[in-house]
Amino acid sequence: MSTIVTDVTGPLAARLKTEREARGWSVAELAERSGVSRAMISKVERAEASPTAALLGKLSGAFGLTLSALLARAERAGGRFSRRAQQPVWTDPETHYRRRTVSPSTGGPLEIVEVELPAGASVGFPAAAYTFRYHQVLVLAGTLTLIEGDTQHTLAKGDCLELGPPAAVTYANRTSRSCTYLVQLVRV
Repeated sequence: MSTIVTDVTGPLAARLKTEREARGWSVAELAERSGVSRAMISKVERAEASPTAALLGKLSGAFGLTLSALLARAERAGGRFSRRAQQPVWTDPETHYRRRTVSPSTGGPLEIVEVELPAGASVGFPAAAYTFRYHQVLVLAGTLTLIEGDTQHTLAKGDCLELGPPAAVTYANRTSRSCTYLVQLVRV
């Protein structure tokens, strides 16, 4: 997968602070709502630490946003057309999970995200990241192990899974080849 490498650390730090302040929350309140330590939130808001996908999942869940919506707001993308060359790409510094926001960031109800999960990597998100969302995963290449609460699903190329009620979800690639999949979300 070819990607544009965009450093969104600064804009993301500013967006997280803006989202927190727009709600009138202190760092302590965001920490309580998200399960992320106050110290880590402060470091991320000052762009002193690169947040992981898991950490961003917790923060976006606390804000009632999807991760892709949070990233799109940070990158200030707009318009009804989303050319691949300009689609925001974010890479998790810990797992090298790569997330491309495919959908135009017009704020519509549908979001499409393309994810490349490296061999042996896994990324987990809390149940709060799935609240008020209709969510499907379509595997484009490789094999994905998706753990939804206590249920494990193994998806191969072409398989599509609709997630059930909000539960903690882990996306795992237990193979020696990368896995690419689409995540389709609709806010309900």
